[in-house]
Amino acid sequence: MNKQEIRKKIKTKLDKMSLEDYWNNCFEIHKKLFNHAAWKNSSIVAITVSRGKEIDTASIIKQAWKEKKQIAVPKCDPATNTMEFRVISTFEQLEEGYFGILEPIVTETKVITSKEIELMIVPGVAYDFNGYRIGYGGGYYDRYLSNYHNKFLSLAFTQQFVNHIPAKSFDIAIPIIITEKSVFTWN
Repeated sequence: MNKQEIRKKIKTKLDKMSLEDYWNNCFEIHKKLFNHAAWKNSSIVAITVSRGKEIDTASIIKQAWKEKKQIAVPKCDPATNTMEFRVISTFEQLEEGYFGILEPIVTETKVITSKEIELMIVPGVAYDFNGYRIGYGGGYYDRYLSNYHNKFLSLAFTQQFVNHIPAKSFDIAIPIIITEKSVFTWN
């Protein structure tokens, strides 16, 4: 299967997940994340704002604020296929942006550099057991991660795993993937 076919297959699986399973699985993933050293040792966390059946990140953002961590959310620039991260301190600093994703309002937030971000939670649609992922198709994270040198991980439901992701030479494997059942770590 190619990336588009895998993406479609996984999205269909996620759409069929019951709301009860969705929230139970999110709760288990959140618990594992909050107990992980990468989370505990980071004071500035980069994360997207979830939508649909993506793993709930609003609860993660609220927990970060409760723990006095700073949250940085990506702002995409479709003209250059790049993104920057901006610090938010409230959900009111977000507006609908690229692809209908909630993004920081530029006039109300400040840019943070990749060196300042201590933990990046990388979104994805599908993963394999080598740590490779399929994102949403824009390549934004692969480009950003090529110049990012701090900790990063992904959160995924077990249904998001496939046997093989057709990875390219520029694709960057995710070193830690937290699911509702396990924490996978690759070197």
